Amino acid sequence: MKSAIKRAVIIVIDSLGVGELPDASEYNDAGSDTLDNLVRAAGGIDIPNLRSFGIGNIEGVDSIGAHPSPIASFGRMSEASKGKDTATGHWEMAGIILDKPFPTYPGGFPPEILRRFEEETGYGWLSGRAASGTEIIQEFGEEHLKTKKLIVYTSADSVFQIAAHEEVVSLEELYRVCRVAREFLYEYNIGRVIARPFTGRTGSFRRTEERKDWAIEPPGTTVLERIKEKGFPVVGVGKIGDIFVHKGLTEEIHTKSDDDGIDRTLEALGRVKEGLIFTNLVDFDTLYGHRNDPFGYRTALENADKRLPGIKGALKEGDMLFITGDHGCDPTTPSTDHSREYVPLLVYGKRVRGGVDLGTRKTFADLGQTLAEIFGVEGTRGAASFLKDVLKA
Repeated sequence: MKSAIKRAVIIVIDSLGVGELPDASEYNDAGSDTLDNLVRAAGGIDIPNLRSFGIGNIEGVDSIGAHPSPIASFGRMSEASKGKDTATGHWEMAGIILDKPFPTYPGGFPPEILRRFEEETGYGWLSGRAASGTEIIQEFGEEHLKTKKLIVYTSADSVFQIAAHEEVVSLEELYRVCRVAREFLYEYNIGRVIARPFTGRTGSFRRTEERKDWAIEPPGTTVLERIKEKGFPVVGVGKIGDIFVHKGLTEEIHTKSDDDGIDRTLEALGRVKEGLIFTNLVDFDTLYGHRNDPFGYRTALENADKRLPGIKGALKEGDMLFITGDHGCDPTTPSTDHSREYVPLLVYGKRVRGGVDLGTRKTFADLGQTLAEIFGVEGTRGAASFLKDVLKA
């Protein structure tokens, strides 16, 4: 049957969780609830457009009043994969469910990995531990300038991050080092290697926008690849290209901020007439979740909410908009790590029924299965499309 939907838009509010999953305690995340906890800590929130979509109607969301007649369908999704990182969440949306999580290093990298780094790249290293990227360059930046050793650190994700001052190590050389590291780090199944160039002087170092990621490829064919193979445009906005290792996309649009991400999404909506537009808004995670800043998170959500009418206005008759998250990152807990949580699911369009409670989905892959049905491609075994539940007769 030919689908009534011609274009799908996914907007991932990176780290917007809506309550702990049943196995959260296994990840040291008992009590995590990103949305409710940040709203309570910040003393409320003003998101009338998301509320009209039904975000307050989602099971378990208590901090935002339920709307009497939501204009979107709503629900929440469970993560079937093991883990709680960005790649795992996005891959599962695209139909890849992982049996084991990527390794993380909260206590810092083991000596073996750091020794391999020095041997393979020819550079010494500083730090080697888990840290905030903005703080680590302030702590080790001056020593880096003097010794030319590279600042190596990790985070809550399975990442190997390499920071260098652009006047000490050129971008091209930093990228080369990252490619070398990526090759030997495949052996350790580390999810991403990230170049983190910075500029400035002691006491005022600042990261630049020249970040670049090298990720492990998804262990299977994603729905993005199948949609592309069928001849539809697949546009990645933000870090989508890095997450999917540049596979399954016909176009990649990199962004400077979440506001820029929404601008670029609107620009794509103005010229890409069919297919999939997939956007990640990462600032929620990096600037507010990981930094335990509920007030900043609230402001970011309120700003995104103000942009929602513009997105709605850009949607055509055959469009379907999905708003979701990829994991949690509760800014009110002592941890600065991601949290193992449900994520919201809001579905809107001119041909989409409002007020349909989609309940608790067993896997993020239900979203990918819905995309598969829309575009007539192979889906994921064990996932369930909700297309027929939300389409108007």
